[in-house]
Amino acid sequence: MAFSEKPKHKWGDRRDAVWVKDAPGLNVLMGSLYPHRTDCEVYLKQEIDVTELLKYIDEKNSGEPEYKTTLFHCFVAMVARVVNERPYLNRFIQGRRIYERHDITISFLAKRRFSDHSEESLMQYVAKPDDDLEAISRFIVGDVNKMRSAPTSGGITDTINTIGHLPRPILMLAVKIVRWLDFWGKTPRFLTDGDSNCATVMMSNLGSIKCPSVYHHLNNYGTTSVFITIGKIHKGQQINDDGSIEIRDFVDIGATLDERIADGFYFARSLKLIQHICNNPELLDLKLKEESHYEFV
Repeated sequence: MAFSEKPKHKWGDRRDAVWVKDAPGLNVLMGSLYPHRTDCEVYLKQEIDVTELLKYIDEKNSGEPEYKTTLFHCFVAMVARVVNERPYLNRFIQGRRIYERHDITISFLAKRRFSDHSEESLMQYVAKPDDDLEAISRFIVGDVNKMRSAPTSGGITDTINTIGHLPRPILMLAVKIVRWLDFWGKTPRFLTDGDSNCATVMMSNLGSIKCPSVYHHLNNYGTTSVFITIGKIHKGQQINDDGSIEIRDFVDIGATLDERIADGFYFARSLKLIQHICNNPELLDLKLKEESHYEFV
């Protein structure tokens, strides 16, 4: 688990991850046969019942709290919990080796204003073992408000803007150097800290702009092995065990994953855990280090 004691740094480890030397031979071989992450994408789309979760959110916000809980906050908390309990999701392949991260990091984009030409800024949440949903909501709301009130974006966004405006020959050389450093795990911190390409999961909340979930490709650069899109809330029918039909609230989730880090069965069971948490949202009040004790069937 990500919140267990960090192993002592050994030869072959990276600054941000440990080299998984006991990984299955097939996964290691696939890292050489298919060195590009975009060649090994698995796309899963799941309709998640969020009826109980929405009731839980309404109850959370009924007392006019300073930091209101949103559906997106809940999904960030859920993903962090699932990654902690399903550690293969925190792996990546770079330099033809399999690594497992020290931390659980979730990145997302936030617009400074809801307009076509508004600037986007990269945000990143680093999970802590004692965090619960309330702590995560406070972090996201506080960080987004800080970004929107600041005169400039700062951080990795400014770095990207600076590099992106270099003359073309210099930019081409700089990208080649960065890709070489990326292969060997030597990319400097000012390029990786806060970068969505160097996170456990990249999330996109398309429901906030009333859009459905979509497929989104992975990137060969960096270490991100999972990309999740969350669609808008919609009504749907559910057939109960007694044959009755019930109208429920659903959200579509699209997940693109690197199949070299685990098989599709592992990914599908991870989505089952997300549905379990949606059905039992009180689990979000637990600290991330506390397991949900879900029994897979």
